[in-house]
Amino acid sequence: MNKNIFLGSLLLLFSVITQAQIYNPLKWKTSIEKISDTEYELQAKAIIESGWHLYSQEVSDGGPIPTRFTFTKTPEFQLIGEVKEEKGKTINDPVFKMQIKFFEKETTFSQRIKILSAKPFKIKTEVEFMVCNDENCLPPSSDELEFAVSPSAKAITLIESNVKKEIKATEIDSSISDVKEKTEEIIQTEIVKTRKKELKKQQPETESRSLWAIFLLSFFSGFAALLTPCVFPMIPMTVSFFTKQSKTKSQGIRKAVFYGISIIAIYIFLGAIVTWVFGADSLNALSTNVWFNLVFFVLLMFFAFSFLGAFEIMLPNAWANKVDSQADKGGIVGILFMALALAIVSFSCTGPIVGTLLVEAASRGGIAPFVGMFGFSLALALPFTLFAAFPGWLNSLPKSGGWLNSVKVFLGFLEMALAFKFLSNADLVLQLHWLERETFLAIWIAIFGTLTFYLFGKIQLPHDSPVSNISVGRLGLGVLVLSFTIYLIPGIWGAPLKMISGFPPPMHYSEIPNGLSNSASREITENLPEGAELGPHDIMAFTDYDLGMQYAKKIGKPVMIDFTGHACVNCRKMEDNVWSDDKVQKILKGEVVLISLYVDDKRELASHEQKVSELTGKKIKYIGQKWSEFQTIKYKTNAQPFYVLVDHNGEPLNETSAYNPDVTEYLDWLKNGISNFKADI
Repeated sequence: MNKNIFLGSLLLLFSVITQAQIYNPLKWKTSIEKISDTEYELQAKAIIESGWHLYSQEVSDGGPIPTRFTFTKTPEFQLIGEVKEEKGKTINDPVFKMQIKFFEKETTFSQRIKILSAKPFKIKTEVEFMVCNDENCLPPSSDELEFAVSPSAKAITLIESNVKKEIKATEIDSSISDVKEKTEEIIQTEIVKTRKKELKKQQPETESRSLWAIFLLSFFSGFAALLTPCVFPMIPMTVSFFTKQSKTKSQGIRKAVFYGISIIAIYIFLGAIVTWVFGADSLNALSTNVWFNLVFFVLLMFFAFSFLGAFEIMLPNAWANKVDSQADKGGIVGILFMALALAIVSFSCTGPIVGTLLVEAASRGGIAPFVGMFGFSLALALPFTLFAAFPGWLNSLPKSGGWLNSVKVFLGFLEMALAFKFLSNADLVLQLHWLERETFLAIWIAIFGTLTFYLFGKIQLPHDSPVSNISVGRLGLGVLVLSFTIYLIPGIWGAPLKMISGFPPPMHYSEIPNGLSNSASREITENLPEGAELGPHDIMAFTDYDLGMQYAKKIGKPVMIDFTGHACVNCRKMEDNVWSDDKVQKILKGEVVLISLYVDDKRELASHEQKVSELTGKKIKYIGQKWSEFQTIKYKTNAQPFYVLVDHNGEPLNETSAYNPDVTEYLDWLKNGISNFKADI
């Protein structure tokens, strides 16, 4: 049973790391049909799972994403006409309110070509598509298809003859064209390199703060892991081993220090693997990825149920036995294997904590997984080293008992609460409004309310010892959790809950966005200018840069650009703790025009707005990508929140501002920019 659970968890973890288990109900098969000696038909066959359908290439604006083929042009061939598709099925779609053509089960797209090369070659095409069923649609996706073309002997003769006739007439033009194309390619490559170099020159302060936050969170999580039944009892056993096996006290200390270093090295190696697999710069983008958040919601719930006693996540016993046999050899290698044995034996308790830390670190990006594992392992290794150096301290340790399992259960409830933050992120990015602020808070109230009953001894879980009375410490913790639960309740009716700002959905993402007294805001909403909406604290905000700038010029006020995100925790903290201040609100509502640009907005750009990124060389398809590129190129940073005060020409009025919970400093920054704007008029 334990092996099955382990294998299941291992597969789930592997799917998270590789992201190869994302559901895809459509597969492509390619083939080539010969039409004549120099003409061929490329065929792309879509095999669609039952219940799903693929949209046609011909979809009107305002409808779903059409299927598109983009062929990579090479000198070996030329396209003849457009991509042709089969008849398919056409319906009057009740959602999009238009006629839409789609395909079920399987369909074939065909493109005719003329070959211009006498040698075998390959043709590549990128196909963009969207599949739906009767309940939902998967995000737009793309695949790269490849066709291998092998000209016949007769075709080779014809092509070589044509080439000889045309080569003299086209030689000069071809050379000029090649030089021009190569020059443009070099220029584009240099632009991309220059942009990347500029970005590396400026390291945002928020990244440094983020890494410190990860380190501290991981460090305290390491201490929490020490208080679990898999780790705590091993402290006196391990320390005793070093003191007995060492001839002198200094030798025992040296061995214990190396043991602690070995523990740190093992966990840092794990963090390095995660950083290497994803890449140091790509993890940050995952924090707003819908699939990333959904997968980690499931993963954290899996960890939570493990801590609550539903099952244990265990590595195979054979691994532990093999490592133990190596540890018995002694010496430096033996100590290293002892550290590895600790990691394996304690996995059922430390695994969920390590997994959660890697999830959180992955959402921060960069070297955060490396830093997180260093903080966790440092806290785990310190007690073993210190108690080996001062064995007398062991007498002050509390005895093992049922309280250790209570620590696991407590951590399980925290894992469950954190899991819903990831689910909330996915809901916010998709703007589904399934997990609005009231629903999220109701779930947290239920979780922490149940934890309160557990701490008071009213609920017992499978691995708990009978409780005849509760300790003073457990009672105090129960009172603390009960107080927190009561604190959450007014939030359902619109209380700001500054203590947990950033975790629940924002105030405006709610069934009652303005609490119970929303009649005034309803009147304001009816008189909003085009492109504006009410944001946090009823502050009017534009979500389109051009519309916001036009309005600012019209009324003669400066602009505050707010680079934000639906799933940005620190953005919510700024809105809840800083923008809620009366003086700050007065400025944001009356003295500036607020433009909030969401970098994780997954809505697709209009076709004429889609262009090639200057930073990556790939096509920008979504609104959020547009604003992220704008921020990165103009302000040399991609962190959120990020605030800029500008005049009507888009020029900065003062220094930019990022996450700053100090209300006074933020207020001074606002006043300084507004003062500079008035001075320039």
